[in-house]
Amino acid sequence: MLPVYNRIYTVSLGSLNSLTPNMDIRPNHTIYINNMNDKIKKEELKRSLYALFSQFGHVVDIVALKTMKMRGQAFVIFKELGSSTNALRQLQGFPFYGKPMGTPNAANTQGNSTPNPQVPDYPPNYILFLNNLPEETNEMMLSMLFNQFPGFKEVRLVPGRHDIAFVEFENDGQAGAARDALQGFKITPSHAMKITYAKK
Repeated sequence: MLPVYNRIYTVSLGSLNSLTPNMDIRPNHTIYINNMNDKIKKEELKRSLYALFSQFGHVVDIVALKTMKMRGQAFVIFKELGSSTNALRQLQGFPFYGKPMGTPNAANTQGNSTPNPQVPDYPPNYILFLNNLPEETNEMMLSMLFNQFPGFKEVRLVPGRHDIAFVEFENDGQAGAARDALQGFKITPSHAMKITYAKK
């Protein structure tokens, strides 16, 4: 079973489009990478990422999907917290398939946040309600974020609405832990995810 993470670091290639928590970047096992060259074959991409990141520590897994919505994105999961921290520091500006690798600066993006719509927070529930999601959000992206927490069951998108979604857990406590850890996660610099309990 993979470690339970508190935050997911982001490494962006090219434009610094981030999935970074609000001003709260704590050490974490996982690095999220986006804006990569989507013409690279999946296996070649995984081999290249492994070769690049394994020099900083034991890589547990690399998740790179070639579906239309997940092209150019990957998750690198380290066994040790220090490995991901060191990788982020050392790989700043490193050229990767013709694009400089960078890490987003949470302080720079904080002031650009779009205000979240006011949504009432209902009593604890095993289903979470997500809003203020950007247009590019998809089920796989949200699943990767939430399935690191114990009790995760599924993500449910709302047809015709890209800005909201539901995430189901086995019980209220597990849902609450995920809610607290991912509250304010920035999927883009202007979209900090708002998480509340769903209405029963």
